Amino acid sequence: MITISLCVIVKNEADVLARMLDSAAPIADEIIIVDTGSSDSTKEIARAYTSLIYDFPWTQDFSAARNYACSKAQMEYWMWLDADDVISSRAQKELLSLKDSLDPNTDIVMMKYVSGFDQTGKPALSYYRERLIKNKKGFTWKGRVHEAVTPSGAIAWVPIEIEHRKVSSGDPDRNLKIYESMIRQGEVLEPRHQYYYGRELLDHGKFSEAVTVLEHFLTEPNAWTENKIDACLLMAHAYEQTQHNDRALTALFKSFLYDTPRAEICCKIGLLKQKDGLYKQAIYWYKQALLDQPDLHPGAFMREDFYQFIPYIQLCICYDCLKNYKTAFIYHTKAQKLKPESDAVRHNQAYFESIAQTAPDLFDKHIV
Repeated sequence: MITISLCVIVKNEADVLARMLDSAAPIADEIIIVDTGSSDSTKEIARAYTSLIYDFPWTQDFSAARNYACSKAQMEYWMWLDADDVISSRAQKELLSLKDSLDPNTDIVMMKYVSGFDQTGKPALSYYRERLIKNKKGFTWKGRVHEAVTPSGAIAWVPIEIEHRKVSSGDPDRNLKIYESMIRQGEVLEPRHQYYYGRELLDHGKFSEAVTVLEHFLTEPNAWTENKIDACLLMAHAYEQTQHNDRALTALFKSFLYDTPRAEICCKIGLLKQKDGLYKQAIYWYKQALLDQPDLHPGAFMREDFYQFIPYIQLCICYDCLKNYKTAFIYHTKAQKLKPESDAVRHNQAYFESIAQTAPDLFDKHIV
């Protein structure tokens, strides 16, 4: 069985820290907490779980804090979590099983990070992150913000899900300020951070600046393919917000240079066509989205609704606009099977029931 050091950096996490530590304690052989300047009861809460609590002055550098925490690890592997992460009971069992079965020659274990949920609590956004890292092998965090460990060596991909469940938004300007500070200091952003800087600019409504940064990012030869594809999607969003739909479409089609069409890209193209009243073209792109498979891209940002649920909902709407009610209803039922409690599904069900009452000849006898 392997041993694990849990390494966590915190600052004013009293609202969530106990929740995370309760879920992680059964897995960790030691727990290391590095506090970067809490003024609440964070450290008092941590003391109920571990005596390995250290202070580290905040320097606008997440990697520096994480590397300090991981330098204290004494077990065979170290594992990182954020204070607002949660390990479900199912994931706890899977992690305990992994501790028993993991090949000790493994250097990095990649696990699913679920950071978005739908209205029923089901995962809506997930992606793989380096989660278990072999200690004393020279692995370090890099990046003052959106920090990461570059996976290398013997890498294992396991579908264990770590859930990121925020209870507050925190400082929405923090990351952008760090990037702006880096630029003022003359630091040249490497490709990965150009991508994240563009995302931050977009989130702050700086659409023109975001496009400029992301366009430059796409020229970087060593940029990660998944980030390039997502950058095209981000650029399309920026163009759409500034009423440049033709440029938005061009950005989306540019993603095809990097890989086969992704479901989310196809849905976005379909939506732009749909907004222009080009329903047959929209239908084509929504059906293309249904051809993509979410397990083909293990390192991608996986927004699961775009692989079935959203195309079904949008196909229902498009066929309804074409007055093809029978086909519209077929796609409605497909969406309904996936998410019967969805507000959109309930709205559509009520709509079709009203049509069936006023114009029953439009449907087969047993449709509604």
